[in-house]
Amino acid sequence: MALKSAMAVTGVILVLFLIAHMYGNLMVFGGQEVFDNYAHHLRELGEPMLPHEGALWIIRVVLLASVLIHAYAAFTLWARARRARAATGVRRYQSTQNKKGVQRSYASFTMRWGGVIVILFVVYHLLHFTTNHIAPGGASDSPYQRVVNGFEIWWVVLSYLIAMLAVGLHLRHGIWSATQTLGQNKAGRQRGLNVIATAIAAVITVGFLVPPFSIFFGLVG
Repeated sequence: MALKSAMAVTGVILVLFLIAHMYGNLMVFGGQEVFDNYAHHLRELGEPMLPHEGALWIIRVVLLASVLIHAYAAFTLWARARRARAATGVRRYQSTQNKKGVQRSYASFTMRWGGVIVILFVVYHLLHFTTNHIAPGGASDSPYQRVVNGFEIWWVVLSYLIAMLAVGLHLRHGIWSATQTLGQNKAGRQRGLNVIATAIAAVITVGFLVPPFSIFFGLVG
């Protein structure tokens, strides 16, 4: 139960971060000055109470800890379930109604590999937009220009699309599972919670995909 609670709580932290990050990405529609000022002010959060980039580093540490705890809990629970199934000979999700043990949904089926895709994409994303070590389309000191340069390239947009679809599927199933773990997925609420989980996943996925496709089709930049 502790591991499931840890997954749920860290999942909530990561969802809140995604919403904030999505909001920041949409500032690209304000132009270079607006977006670059936004990126600059992120580094000044908490000053003078905190040093330059102090708040940003706190956020990074919390996010990294959340990702590690989330991944550890997920792997541990998966390993336990696998050992239990091996001991009893029962397939995953097998029941009197589901004798073959087939996965219940595509989102459920892709939770594990979707998480791997997201982690790999985050590493690439940081090297591209944060550290500037990878610069498809050309390096730049301007965060806005890095975004525009990158999303003018089809394979960058495609990789972003694949990653965000994985995020959406992961969110859809993860939010539903978190409500169950936290005791909210009770009789009579399932349908409403499914709608909420789908809506949140869809909004975040679309919100992240609007900027790259707008840039790629020449609507921004």
